[in-house]
Amino acid sequence: MIRKIVDIINRHQKFLITAHVKLDGDAVGSELAFYLLLRGLGKDATIYNQDKTPDNYRFLPGSDIIRNTLPPPDSFEVAFILDCSELDRVGDEALRIGAVKTLVNIDHHVSNGGFCEVRLIDPAASSTGELVFRLLTAMKTTITREMATNLYAAIITDTGGFHYGNTGKDTFIAAGHLVESGADPQWISENIYESFPMAKIRLLAKAMQTLSFDCRDRVGSLVIFLKDFEEAGALWEHSEGLVDLPRSIEGVEISILYTELPDRNFKISLRSKGVTNVERVARVFGGGGHVNASGCRIEGNIDTVKKRLLEVICASAWK
Repeated sequence: MIRKIVDIINRHQKFLITAHVKLDGDAVGSELAFYLLLRGLGKDATIYNQDKTPDNYRFLPGSDIIRNTLPPPDSFEVAFILDCSELDRVGDEALRIGAVKTLVNIDHHVSNGGFCEVRLIDPAASSTGELVFRLLTAMKTTITREMATNLYAAIITDTGGFHYGNTGKDTFIAAGHLVESGADPQWISENIYESFPMAKIRLLAKAMQTLSFDCRDRVGSLVIFLKDFEEAGALWEHSEGLVDLPRSIEGVEISILYTELPDRNFKISLRSKGVTNVERVARVFGGGGHVNASGCRIEGNIDTVKKRLLEVICASAWK
């Protein structure tokens, strides 16, 4: 399939690059590296995202060129849809983006059922950034410092700094090549993990007041309500990473972050340790992701949502 994607790149000139709503480091880093690849080949390329780039990823080379308004889709020959397990994940413009003549999906989510004909999907890969690196290597492309920085950021964020279960030999090989090409691990990590705005810390303080444990203390959870964002002066992006905190507690195998949405439903973020499968749980509610990192949405107030989710977790997560 890589050969087919390379052929598509070589035969066309005008490309759209997009990724999922609620951007993370893997989405942004992969998009920017892919954009730089195309521009280096003399191609016309545009990155469109429904959501604005989170503050802690704006240091990434090229981030200022990302657009939040979709140009006319008929101006593109090919749309590359990155880090999305389904087309709807790109947001409100999914139908218009889907109208682009040729769609190519590059993704690593186990829940990806293959929504377009041309796709590079590998659930064993640590990140979409690792797959983009694989593509660049196959093309024998010279990886610039800027491309390396973006891909390294993509990989470390989706592997939790190389300590999630999706980290494998190929992940370290890719990271090593990216460092050799100019990525600075310390500088990148400082920008992503050690430059939190005060609003994020205030939001964390509110979330920690909701810390609770269930299923014989094997499940730890936090809740963020809409009013918490407002009172903390925080944005949605400031909740990124908070789901990992309960998992860091001894004995906790599954960590949950319940985030209230404007429609009064809840976005559920799930993380787990070892072989504990939270993708199976998310799938029950129409979501998906990875064995150790998945998500979904559940309707109802917080008490109803917790009850429904915990019933499924206690019944199926450890099977």
